[in-house]
Order: sequence, then C-alpha cells, then structure tokens
Amino acid sequence: MAKRIMTVDDSASVRQMVAFTLKKEGYDVIEASDGKDALAKLAGTVDMVITDLNMPNLDGIGLIKGIRSQAAYKFIPIIMLTTESQAAKKAAGKAAGATGWIVKPFTPDQLVAVVKKVLR
Repeated sequence: MAKRIMTVDDSASVRQMVAFTLKKEGYDVIEASDGKDALAKLAGTVDMVITDLNMPNLDGIGLIKGIRSQAAYKFIPIIMLTTESQAAKKAAGKAAGATGWIVKPFTPDQLVAVVKKVLR
C-alpha cells in the first residue's frame, strides 16, 4: 500500500505542485488549506505531514502541536515547507515537534529526496 502524505498550505498552487510531485512518485496525497483543515482531515492513516508555517486559522506551529498531542500521530514525520529560514523560526518548529525544514522555493527533486529519506 502506498504511503499517505498530507500537504498543508494556504496556497492552492503550492499544494498542487507538492501533490503532483508526490503522486508521480507513487504516494497517496491528502490536501488541506490550513492547520484547522488539516486537523479535521487527519483521521485515518497518514504517514507524513508536509506543512507551511504561515497560514490563516491555524499556523504550522499550532498544527504540529495539535498533531503531536494525539497519541496516534506522536511520531509521524512532519516537514515544514516554508519561506521562513530564520534560526528562531526553525527552533520554534523543532520545539513543537517538526522533523525537518525545507525553504521555499524548492525543487521537486529536493522535496522527493527529503520525503524518501524521512519515510525509509
């Protein structure tokens, strides 16, 4: 069975590009428009989450905390995919429970390499 990845971003074009890239590699993809939407769609099996940091309703840090507060998702990989590259933001993400960090703009190859490395 294919691994299921949730991509969370308030930009439809970013979600579409991430989904297209991952589906091409054989992954199942669930899309969410912000952290609140992602938490609502989280039910069931999700093997990994790729989320933006800056989003309306619930940002990436809030989403990570929400995911990590649920026993079933305590250890799934969560990658931040964001324009933010400041050390303080990365530290906040890591403290919340982020597994890794990719700075936008990114290449499809870069995304796939990180996903494959984390989902081994």
